[in-house]
Amino acid sequence: MFKNSLDLPNLTSKCIFISNRNIGISYVSRGNWGEDSYRKLADAVHFHVASSAPNSNKLRIKSRKQTQNLRLFLYCENMKKRNVKIKLKGNSHKYKVEVGNDLLDDCGVWAKSVLSENTQKIIVVSNEKVFGLYGEEVSKNLENAGFQISTYLIGDGEEYKSFQSLQGTLEFFSKKELKRSDAVIALGGGVVGDLAGFAASVYLRGVPFLQIPTTLLAMIDSSVGGKTAVNTEFGKNLVGSFYQPKGVLVDIKTLKTLEHRELVAGFCETIKQGAIGNMELFEKTSEFLSEYSLKFFTENLNDEKFIKNLIDLLVSQINFKAEIVMQDEKESSTRQDAKSRKILNFGHTTAHALEKVTGYKYFKHGEAVGYGILVAAEISKRLDICDENSIKSLNNVVGLLGNLPDAENIEIDKILQTLVYDKKSIGDSIQWILLETIGKPKILKSQDIPQSIIRESLIKVLKG
Repeated sequence: MFKNSLDLPNLTSKCIFISNRNIGISYVSRGNWGEDSYRKLADAVHFHVASSAPNSNKLRIKSRKQTQNLRLFLYCENMKKRNVKIKLKGNSHKYKVEVGNDLLDDCGVWAKSVLSENTQKIIVVSNEKVFGLYGEEVSKNLENAGFQISTYLIGDGEEYKSFQSLQGTLEFFSKKELKRSDAVIALGGGVVGDLAGFAASVYLRGVPFLQIPTTLLAMIDSSVGGKTAVNTEFGKNLVGSFYQPKGVLVDIKTLKTLEHRELVAGFCETIKQGAIGNMELFEKTSEFLSEYSLKFFTENLNDEKFIKNLIDLLVSQINFKAEIVMQDEKESSTRQDAKSRKILNFGHTTAHALEKVTGYKYFKHGEAVGYGILVAAEISKRLDICDENSIKSLNNVVGLLGNLPDAENIEIDKILQTLVYDKKSIGDSIQWILLETIGKPKILKSQDIPQSIIRESLIKVLKG
């Protein structure tokens, strides 16, 4: 569909015109708009551009019949969009994570830029809550870009990341006659992304997949790196695949509707990554949480300084994860170094057990990770491998998030029994990710950790 009206920014912008043959880039400002320079820049099929009306933010476009084959897109620098590029080691696949504010307004343009020109159909996988908030906007933008859109909605919650949901999703793909040249978009949090990505990876042995994460945790963690999975009765994420997306679109606007517990869950993941990353990332995360109370997070999203600082934090977090993923995409079982992808599981050994024993209904994933990193820190302390200051700093930053859901009634023995199904196990040994200091993770086998220390650490953190 040819769009004959484009919003213009109130300041100098970078405009990209994409034709069937070429891409032209020019810096322009509001005022009179002539056709010749744009046609020359784009080397496009002939088209006419009318002048914008005085004091108008609309650019009216007239075109001849040839423009049905012309794609004209406008990107504006004032959207404060920033990119994280991911190029996998030993793999030709590469993609970008685009981070900014109000990016959903151009999600059709984005999808067009990263998918094949042969893509006709897109299936948007989401849940009722998220789709009710953003589904119409996303679908409309994708349709305006020329795609045929279908929607499949799953239940809201970790318990819906199941074989049953996977089967329903795959059957829907078949019903809509999805082709390998078509695509799947995950619109939602980690559950939606993991399930949709796994479905995309196994349907027709792989169809293109895009991520539009709408939770903080998904933005900085689960949407980046290509891990997809469903849960089973034996444990979390035990059945899945490594399947990289074609692109990830992070729009912080979607955080305005995020409930408080989801924010806490997301920031638990930022603390985790800061702790295993480096002191700079840890301090940036700590300073952000110290300066901005989560109680006023939604209100702060109207403040330009806050938006800038939030985007900067997200980009730093995504950059850290991308660096790990790029050189150890599939989490090599033989690697034990501090740059192994295993280190991203810091806090997850306990977290996955907590989620399992509570039926995936009590904790948000990030909340369980919050407890998990405190347990890992306590084990590190009792093994005398981590300095006291690092332990104190970690506990203080987690404390800035407020109280996590009460865990006093969870049986320690059930947690210990569930640990044996941890997917990071190698042979008969669980791989624990611990800390030597902030920014220096250490991988230890469970045989090297007395069971009494694991039990005592769980009791200390969960029972207070």
